[in-house]
Amino acid sequence: MNGVQRREQIAALLSSRKPLTGTELARQLGVSRQVIVQDVALMRAEDKNILSTNKGYLLYHSSDCDGSCRRVFYVRHTTEQVRDELLCIVELGGRVLDVSVEHELYGQIRADLLINTRQDAEEFCQRLSTSSGEPLKVLTRDCHYHTIAAPSERLLDVIAAELDRKGFLVHL
Repeated sequence: MNGVQRREQIAALLSSRKPLTGTELARQLGVSRQVIVQDVALMRAEDKNILSTNKGYLLYHSSDCDGSCRRVFYVRHTTEQVRDELLCIVELGGRVLDVSVEHELYGQIRADLLINTRQDAEEFCQRLSTSSGEPLKVLTRDCHYHTIAAPSERLLDVIAAELDRKGFLVHL
């Protein structure tokens, strides 16, 4: 299989809407993980909407937007409070789309999270507790941004109020 065929196969595998890691894709396609990383970079250069999430690669479909409202929240909390923050958002009906920090040297650093449910939040926190890696927020003294989606502006207001009540929301 040549590179074009392999990239078509990657797109087909990712169209299932189930995240797949680079390792899983490499195993299925009989190539190295590095080949997959390079293929994904080429596909993105060709305007394929591939997201890199904490669960693996996803092909982003325009229907995933579902007309929901979005707002960026500036928050601060400890690593031990990550679970409380994420559950606060998803249990109120919000979805945590990403995390970003403003780094003094590199500018904005962003990662897709796509935490939609309590289970997603629990799985993320489990990976956080067993990983040797640190969350992005450690680069900026625990301050970071989340893009949060919800069905209405009113619900985003409710989420903001609860994050504020818990002391997570930073007021500029």
